[in-house]
Amino acid sequence: MNKIAKIALATTLLLTLGATTASANATKGQKLYAKKLKKDCGMTGAVVSAKHSQAEWEELKDDLAGEIKHICPKASDKALKDKYMEHYFDFFHKFANDSGNVPSC
Repeated sequence: MNKIAKIALATTLLLTLGATTASANATKGQKLYAKKLKKDCGMTGAVVSAKHSQAEWEELKDDLAGEIKHICPKASDKALKDKYMEHYFDFFHKFANDSGNVPSC
């Protein structure tokens, strides 16, 4: 019985850690923004994030690349790859105009 409990606990721990690392990340989104979009946008991440509320960012999530292109017309297609969108979304959502948070970039 004790051995089964240890195996179950270890499995739960591994699944929890795996899910955490696979999820999107606002900090990674902030770094990606600073590296790939800030120069083309000509504004800080705080300004772009504050363009919408958290609810508005959630509504725009499905066409986030289109909204970024609307806000930053000079944004390159390389900076708008699908693999970056979840991170950008988490960043913009976390620092939206109604969140009370201010990013450092």
